Parts: sequence; C-alpha cells; structure tokens
Amino acid sequence: MPELGKAMFRSFFISKCILVLVFMMAGCSPPEDPINCSSKNWNCTITNSYGAFPDRSVCRAAEVAYPTTEEELIAVVATATKKKRKMKVATRFSHSIPKLVCPDGEDGLLISTKFLNRTLKVDESRMSMSVESGVTLRQLINEAAKAGLALPYAPYWWGLTIGGIMGTGAHGSTLWGLGSSVHDYVLQLRIVTPATPEEGYAKVRILDNSDPNLDAARVSLGVLGVISQVTLRLQPLFKRSITYLTKSDTNLGDQVVSFGNQHEFADLIWYPSQRTVVYRIDDRVSSNISGKGLNDFSGFRSTPSLVLAVLRTTEENQESRGDADGKCTNAKLSISTLRSSAYGLTNDGIAFTRYPVVGYQNRLQASGTCLDSPKDSEMTACPWDRRVKGLFFHQTTFSIGLSKVKEFIGDVQKLIELEPKSMCGVELYNGILMRYVKTSSAYLGKQEDAVDFDITYYRSKDPLTPRLYQDILEEVEQLAMFKYGGLPHWGKNRNVAFLGAINKYKNAGRFFKVKQMFDPLGLFS
Repeated sequence: MPELGKAMFRSFFISKCILVLVFMMAGCSPPEDPINCSSKNWNCTITNSYGAFPDRSVCRAAEVAYPTTEEELIAVVATATKKKRKMKVATRFSHSIPKLVCPDGEDGLLISTKFLNRTLKVDESRMSMSVESGVTLRQLINEAAKAGLALPYAPYWWGLTIGGIMGTGAHGSTLWGLGSSVHDYVLQLRIVTPATPEEGYAKVRILDNSDPNLDAARVSLGVLGVISQVTLRLQPLFKRSITYLTKSDTNLGDQVVSFGNQHEFADLIWYPSQRTVVYRIDDRVSSNISGKGLNDFSGFRSTPSLVLAVLRTTEENQESRGDADGKCTNAKLSISTLRSSAYGLTNDGIAFTRYPVVGYQNRLQASGTCLDSPKDSEMTACPWDRRVKGLFFHQTTFSIGLSKVKEFIGDVQKLIELEPKSMCGVELYNGILMRYVKTSSAYLGKQEDAVDFDITYYRSKDPLTPRLYQDILEEVEQLAMFKYGGLPHWGKNRNVAFLGAINKYKNAGRFFKVKQMFDPLGLFS
C-alpha cells in the first residue's frame, strides 16, 4: 500500500476507534485494588491507578489494615504507634500520581479507608452532610441529591474519596463564593492521630471552624494522621445551564480573567497547536427551566481494550518515528469527535441535540461511569487501567495567579509560534484544561485566586526514551513552576514540580507546627 494510502487508512481507522471510544456504553471491568499482598494482608505492594509512580519505583509495606469503623481505626493506629511503626493512608482507587501512599522503608503499615465508606448523617435543616473518609465523591453527590442538597463545587472525576480529596486539595472550577476547593466547605472533621501512652497511643481530634488546626487538616497530604469523618456544608439542589463555545485563542490572555468572573462554573479547554480554545459557559439557572441534562464525559467511560491497544500502539509508533504530523491529524479527529458529542453531555440522559444543556447539579458536576461495572475479563476498561494496554501518561498540573496568567499564556503562545506542532500530543489528551481556583485559608491550599492548568501527555514505558517535543513540554513546566511561581497540584505532577514548592506557602511553618503536635514521632511522614 502506498504511504499516502497507509496514512489515510490509519487516520480512518483511528477515527473509527475514537468514535467507538466516545460512544461505547458497555460495562467494563472495575479497577483493580491498588494494594496487592502475597499472604492475605501481609507482604504488600501498593501502586496508583496508573500502575506507576513518577520514579517508577515499587512501593512496599509489610502489612495492610482495613478498618471498618472509627473504633477499629483507633485500635490500628494505637497498635502501630506503640510499636513506633511507620504508617500511610491508602484509598480505594489510589488516583494520586506522587508517592503520597508509600510508607518509609518496607516494614510499614498501610491503612486503607476502603471500608470506611458510610454516609453518617444528612442534616437538611443545617444543609450539611457527615460521611466517613472512604466515601467516594459519587456517593456523596447521590446521597446529597436524595435530600435535595448539593455540593456546589467538586472535581470532575467522581472516583475520588473524600479523604483523598482532603489529602490533595482536589477542586472544581469557580471564582465565586468560597471557591472550587472541596476542603473549603468542611465544617468539621475527625482525625485519628498518634498519642501518648497515657492517652492509649491514639486519639480522635475533632476540628471545626473555631479551631485553627483545621486549616492544616484541610489539605493534609496524609501526614497528620487518618481522617475518619468529614462534615461538609452543602447547598439546596439547583440546576445548571452549559454551553461549549469554540473561539480563536488569539486573545485568550485578555479574556481568561473576565470569563472566570462572568460565569460561575466556567472553565476552558485550550488547544494551543490548533490555536483554539473552548469556553464553557456554565451558570446556575432557575429550577423551573426544563431539562434533564446528564454529564457522562467520554474520557471517563468504559472502553474496549482492543480500541485502547490500537490507540496506544499508534501513539507509540508516532513517537518512535517522530511523526508529529500524524499526531496532529489524530488530535484534530479526536477533538472534532468530542465536540460533536458535546464532550459527553446529553440533553435527556440519552442524546445530545442542542445547547444549552440544562440539568440538576448532581447529574452534571462529575462523572466516571467506567468505575461501576461488572467484571468482563478486561474486555473493556477505564482508559488508563494498568491491566490492559491502554493510556499511559504524565500529568503536569499547576495554578498561576490571576495577576500573572496573561503573561504565562503569552509565553506558551510564543513557544507554539516556534514549534507549531509541539502541542498536538497534548491535544490527543483533550488539550489543556483550565479551571478557576480561589484563595484558601488552608495552610497548603491556594495562596491567591488563580487559573489551574491541567496538561496530560504521552509517557513512554521505557524511562530512557525521550518524548516527542519533550523540550517544549518541559519548558512550559519550568516556566510555570519557576518563572511564574506556580503552585503544584499535590495529587498530580512529575517530581520536578515539587522542587522548593513548600517555600511558596506563607503558612507552611504553621502546618509543620501542627504536624509536630499531631505526630511528634513522624510516623505518618
């Protein structure tokens, strides 16, 4: 077959794969438990949902405990403290990329919150909800909606636990109200920490808004103890209206701040090599407006493993050949398909017919249907499932203050002018997601109102193999972190993003004082 014919066939086949990926609605194999032990709960390893930490090392622990109540959790922490044993908290799906779950050494204890997954109380009059820390975002959203309540802002992926969200500062997108970080809506939490022998080696600390130590625990990195319960401030359930609008990115730097102030749930998807940006016009509307809109984001659906293998193999071949043109062609096909399907939005839960898409908050704020399906021998899976040949990627995620974001965007655009095809690989992963975050009282939270940039891109299985346009991507990373003082997302990023990061937080000293108070032996460090 002539080379042109081969290229056309590849593009046609990839486009069909993308269509299958977007519209496939079959069930999939639920993700594997991140903890694997050779002898019941002993001699264990733990990884993240992607199957690899930034340094690709294996994280080992001598034992794992699965407490089912706060009382059992206290006993677990007490026993380990008495033995001066290192501990780390693990969640059901383990979505953090950095090694936050790795105990120091190989004799440590993992404490999983997998079975601390109950809703404890929904107080409709106070508009609050108390849950155990292993409750997933999806559970919280659904239980709140049953009571006519809603969490106003949240991450877009519902496979996170409340404890994991608190550990990493996960967020949605807004510049309104208290902001988009879930931890800023915490009214009270209970955390189990080491204690003195006189106190039984473990104790429950109850922190509320009258206790300044709560601002340390809002973003804890898992080093203060084990959060057992969280009480969140909710709002009456409401409707939203969403429209995606594509424009040139020529004046993106001028528009980004004003757009965030104009629309409550605004975000943007930037395709730098295509020189376009998709504006998400997203606001509350009256509940009297008709609409049963549903968000089932295409990238979070179950996908046939064969399709995932084809997509991964194609990208590996493009990387090995330095085929930037192929990546750009496939990126355009992928983005066109996503746009035509409204990024997974439907007007009635079945089909997308027009904008705006109107629906209740619980149906629009997050998605992740690849999580909750029966086993099918990995014939289908979440796109990044480590058990199949699927997506394998880096995520570079950081926030740039509103006062600097125009200049940062301008610097990235200058790089694109030098290498117009350099971001096609990023566009294969749906471009750069830009979300809005507000200043937080959390000691390790956002230090100013900012735009959060989420960049996903190819990662080789071979650590010695350079990536196509690696120099451009790393230049963007260094511009963000060092020239513009960007704050890293604690649950994402390569290790370079955390170099000197703690010095960017004005209350880091207060955080360390609380850490010393809660865990003086450093058992959770």
